Amino acid sequence: MKILIYGLNYAPELTGVGKYTAEMAVLLASSGHEVRVVCAPPYYPEWHVAADYVSWRYQREMRDGVTIWRAPLWVPARPNGLKRMLHLASFAVSSLPLLARQVLWRPDAAMLIAPTLMCAPATLALARLAGASAWVHIQDFEVDAAFDLGLLKSSRAARVARWIESTLLRRFDTVSSITPQMSSRVVQKGVEPSRVVCLPNWVDVSTIFPLARASGFRGLLGIPADQKVVLYSGNMGAKQGIETLADAAALLGARADVTFVFCGSGAAKESLLERCAGLKNCVFIALQPAEHLNELLNLADIHVLPQRGDAADLVMPSKLTGMFASGRAVVAMARRGTGLYDTVSPRGVVVPPDNAKALAAAITVLASDPERRAALGKAARDYAECALSPEATIGAFEERLVTLVRESRGKRAKVETPYFGSPRPSPAAARQHKPATTEEAAPD
Repeated sequence: MKILIYGLNYAPELTGVGKYTAEMAVLLASSGHEVRVVCAPPYYPEWHVAADYVSWRYQREMRDGVTIWRAPLWVPARPNGLKRMLHLASFAVSSLPLLARQVLWRPDAAMLIAPTLMCAPATLALARLAGASAWVHIQDFEVDAAFDLGLLKSSRAARVARWIESTLLRRFDTVSSITPQMSSRVVQKGVEPSRVVCLPNWVDVSTIFPLARASGFRGLLGIPADQKVVLYSGNMGAKQGIETLADAAALLGARADVTFVFCGSGAAKESLLERCAGLKNCVFIALQPAEHLNELLNLADIHVLPQRGDAADLVMPSKLTGMFASGRAVVAMARRGTGLYDTVSPRGVVVPPDNAKALAAAITVLASDPERRAALGKAARDYAECALSPEATIGAFEERLVTLVRESRGKRAKVETPYFGSPRPSPAAARQHKPATTEEAAPD
């Protein structure tokens, strides 16, 4: 099949949506599909365009068997609500020529990765013009997040934005998201349940796995073997509630055996640095390249995953899969009944969001209980091996996509080969002259 993936973020971004979009594209290409991607130059989570790329120029490259077109975009140095909207709009507009070019390629499926939903109208138009199936995969509910997290505040704008969102989503052939709760939210927005699919994020357990030795980062950072490392690695943004980690570190400042390591970048990093200034138990390091990720994740004795309470089921933190695969204990902040709570609670520790005292208490208990840490780490690793296989998710995606494409081709065949004779032929004659079936006309 010819599959077009259209989204803002893509490799070589190391975290978040770009990581999973790139892995999806590569897995589909390795399965024999022809995959093209329209995306932006890498800029996340640092919020500046990476070296070897430019923000103002169209670029084309081949990466891991996937053809990639990159459209210009504006990247604000200090993103806020309005600047984020302009940032997303710049990509939605600049990518239109690249998207129009794909009409001649005639993809079988056009898949939009959200965010950003600003690209939905162009995706739908491309699908209709090319006779392709239209699919949107939601990693974040950007509209809900923008208003629920206070990035945008107008109640009238929120009503209009949610109406537009619902109208667009209902026009896609398939809408998928990454947790059952997020998929249910799609239905609440008016999409028919038969069109909704849950495609969870995944992790390659052959590249992320428990080490039988101490991580090399301990030596690099000068952390003694008897220190318990509490690790946060990933984006430092508004949805993470990362300030709670600084408060927990302050509460545990008197414990000489606990060190907090913060690895990453993002819009909230400067604020976090200010909060942790003067705390001797905090260490900051830059986001690490992919080849060092397993070593980094194995630095942790305890992984921490903060999340704001008002972000419940708007996002599912992408970093969680790697935490599980590393075989280390996980402490997450989530409300009961949310996707994050249901995922972590059987194999980790969950505390209420925005509660630094509860987080510090959970860290204290685990830091003093190596057997409990080991048991939780094993449970997390077992779950990663059994439930987070990339092949399972991509297999479900391919199965659904094949069905959609066959249906779409069948409809096109009926339109393109009508019978104009009179009288109509007999059933036997019709069988002799019937158009090829979808399987015959377009084998996968």
